[in-house]
Amino acid sequence: MRNRIFLATVILFALAAFAQQTNTSSSSSASAGVSQSASDREPLASPRPKDFWDGDDPNLGNLVTHPFANKKYVQRHVTPIRDRINELDQLTSENGRQIKDVDTRAQQGIQLASEKASLADQHASDAATKAQTAQTAANQASTRVSNAEQMVGSLDQYKGSAQTEIRFRPGQTVLSKNAKNALDEMAAPLKDQRGYIIEVRGFSPGQGQGAIRSSQRMADSVVRYLVLTHSIPVYRIYAMSMGNSPTAAEGKRASGARVEVNVLKNDLETAAKR
Repeated sequence: MRNRIFLATVILFALAAFAQQTNTSSSSSASAGVSQSASDREPLASPRPKDFWDGDDPNLGNLVTHPFANKKYVQRHVTPIRDRINELDQLTSENGRQIKDVDTRAQQGIQLASEKASLADQHASDAATKAQTAQTAANQASTRVSNAEQMVGSLDQYKGSAQTEIRFRPGQTVLSKNAKNALDEMAAPLKDQRGYIIEVRGFSPGQGQGAIRSSQRMADSVVRYLVLTHSIPVYRIYAMSMGNSPTAAEGKRASGARVEVNVLKNDLETAAKR
């Protein structure tokens, strides 16, 4: 019986030594793998063996007194792992908050950029509208300047529109009934009109200053009738005493006492209506 107990004890010792060697080689392999993939954090400290289950040399006393792993042993090995797990949870939670903050700031940045883009589009549209308005105003101003230039160019461009000849008896300056009718017919269309002048030229036969004075009196008689009867402004009438000067049309001297009345108009009123 003693031999059997001794044999069983030897076998147990051999199995325990083999298990310790196997655990040692496994721990070395695991340590090598961890060192290759370790991060910047320090590795977990390996507890120092204190009893049979921690790696003491196996013997019959340890085998009998430590048949199972106790609670302190389990806590000593589990607590560092739990601490690392808690630390990993904290890091994960912190990374989640940072990612959420970054996403929030990105959304705010995108919204702000969209608002600025919309505001820039609105400013561009307003600028385009103002530019179009300015172009329209410039075109209108150019048209007005062109019309003004045309009006100014037409100020001194008069064209004959009516001509009347008033005959006088020699030595007389009184207007006859036929002469008044002719002046009435000529002056009636001029009421409330602008842009015209009346040229009155008196001709009288004779010589020198006598012919000039006679032609002047006849021209004044015509001017007086137009101003007093038809209210034609004096500044629109230009009276000239030609004496016995030759007429431009006939090229010969005056053969009788007469007054030529010419109405001259320009395009000022027509241009102003455009």
